[in-house]
Amino acid sequence: MSHKDQLIGWIDAHFDEQVAFLQQVLQVPTDTPPGNNAPHADRVADMVGAYGWRAEKHAVPADVVRDYGMESITNLVVRRPYAAGGPTVALNAHGDVVPPGDGWTRPPYGGVIEDGYIYGRAAAVSKSDFSTYIFATRALEALGIPLKGGIELHFTYDEEFGGLLGPGWLLAQKITRPDLVIAAGFAYNIVTAHNACLQLEITVHGKSGHGAMPETGVDALQAAAKILNAVYGQLPELKKIKSNVPGIDSPTMLVGRIDGGTNTNVVPGKVVMKMDRRMIPEEDPVAVEAQVRALIEDSVRGEPGIRLEIRRLLLSHALRPLPGSERLVTALQQNAQAVMGEAITAQGTPLYADARLYGEQGIPAVLYGAGPRTVPESNAKKADERLLLEDLRKATKVVALTLLDLLGAP
Repeated sequence: MSHKDQLIGWIDAHFDEQVAFLQQVLQVPTDTPPGNNAPHADRVADMVGAYGWRAEKHAVPADVVRDYGMESITNLVVRRPYAAGGPTVALNAHGDVVPPGDGWTRPPYGGVIEDGYIYGRAAAVSKSDFSTYIFATRALEALGIPLKGGIELHFTYDEEFGGLLGPGWLLAQKITRPDLVIAAGFAYNIVTAHNACLQLEITVHGKSGHGAMPETGVDALQAAAKILNAVYGQLPELKKIKSNVPGIDSPTMLVGRIDGGTNTNVVPGKVVMKMDRRMIPEEDPVAVEAQVRALIEDSVRGEPGIRLEIRRLLLSHALRPLPGSERLVTALQQNAQAVMGEAITAQGTPLYADARLYGEQGIPAVLYGAGPRTVPESNAKKADERLLLEDLRKATKVVALTLLDLLGAP
């Protein structure tokens, strides 16, 4: 029996164990915000400890985490070194998640299995790939053959806030410097490029006044409405900008949250808006931020009594293919063809992810992991998020076979 057949057989034989592992990973809440994620990292460290692996715990200092807007972050690194002469491949998945929200018909942290699916927040993005990557690595090591290079499992807890205290922290602190990265995926496709993202907090200051005498106040909400009109009035122009990257279309912009006012009978003296501007890989993030700030400021320029504060919440850069990433893509595509019986595309995505943080350091990175053919099928970040268990099995096989190609001694 070939080594590849042995790998596939090991994953099939241990698949019930893998599903049970994923259930446990899903059952520890990691809503971000508020972002109290250290307990999940502690649990995962204990779970991999049962395999004889040591998970290094890299806690981000509490004051840094608080200033960032979260409660606790402990990133995990599991190092599996082999013989010299091969690359170090990092496998990265994030454990922080957006809050479940309403509309669930199964418990969001239950890990319920029904009709071949597992349900739960992050079942598809990206706690699923905790199990994908761990069991792919276990399958590879179970072969008992000479391997060259090494594997590092990076389980991080800051994707939802931008990743700077997740993979960004590990890289900045020089805790890791892998040669290649496979980061959590969310569909059959291999993602080789993704959008950049700018997020701004816009605070509109006016002056409160009694609702019966509105002339005594300065209505911040009226000014905010002008900003909204300017932002959304720009959308037709953004639609005219097209990316040359397959899978990516045009830039987008929206205001995702608005808070303000004191009471129904009070002139709103302050309104806070949070906006999101996605940039295609061809755009210059510095220029885009300057344009957006000018758009906002110009929309209320000259408004009596109105003062603006614009604060950058996030500026994430695009992921672009780097020399060396084709090695990952080729291996993943060949193995996906063998496992799934169909050609898997390599393309861009309008989302943004932690993978770009490795790319910014010159480390070739692609996204691939457990997921359906298209992201919407999984209800990712919506109610009843789910993953077809057979897709988990297939992805684990593809990753394990790819690791064998990259690390197996000739």
